[in-house]
Amino acid sequence: MSACLFCRIVKKEIPANALYEDESVIAFNDVNPQAPVHVLVIPKEHVARVMALSSEDLSLVSSIHRAVQELAKKLGVRESGFRLVVNNGPDAGQAVDHLHYHLLAGRKFGWPPG
Repeated sequence: MSACLFCRIVKKEIPANALYEDESVIAFNDVNPQAPVHVLVIPKEHVARVMALSSEDLSLVSSIHRAVQELAKKLGVRESGFRLVVNNGPDAGQAVDHLHYHLLAGRKFGWPPG
């Protein structure tokens, strides 16, 4: 997926200041933050969206959630709370066709969300 923005970040073709990285996940600040803390957590493997995941991807999902837990500790939002958002498809607001989680924190959030 040479045209995929997030695949290019994974390949280090586009710079991103990694806040977390392991063998299967990378996380970095969103360039258009919607909260004081707005981190994107993405798998290094190209998966287009949630609906493209299969039962073989359970370890990948686990890795993403482990990264979220580590980031929440590192960023000091473990206790105060954070919102984890995953958009699936254009009607949900998915702008990049590569699975990504938004970790948002640092302010109060309303409910229901937008």
